[in-house]
Amino acid sequence: MTLQKKIFLVVAALFLLIMLYFSFDIARRTTFPGSKPNLQERIAPSSDTLK
Repeated sequence: MTLQKKIFLVVAALFLLIMLYFSFDIARRTTFPGSKPNLQERIAPSSDTLK
């Protein structure tokens, strides 16, 4: 295996690890919208709807 191919594989592996880390971090900080209870303010009919 040439040196250029080894460097490419190392950089690609580092990139994938960084992307996996950021994806996990973002997923950990957010919640699935379906798991939140419905707030009365959200489900109540609003008076400013377009007719």
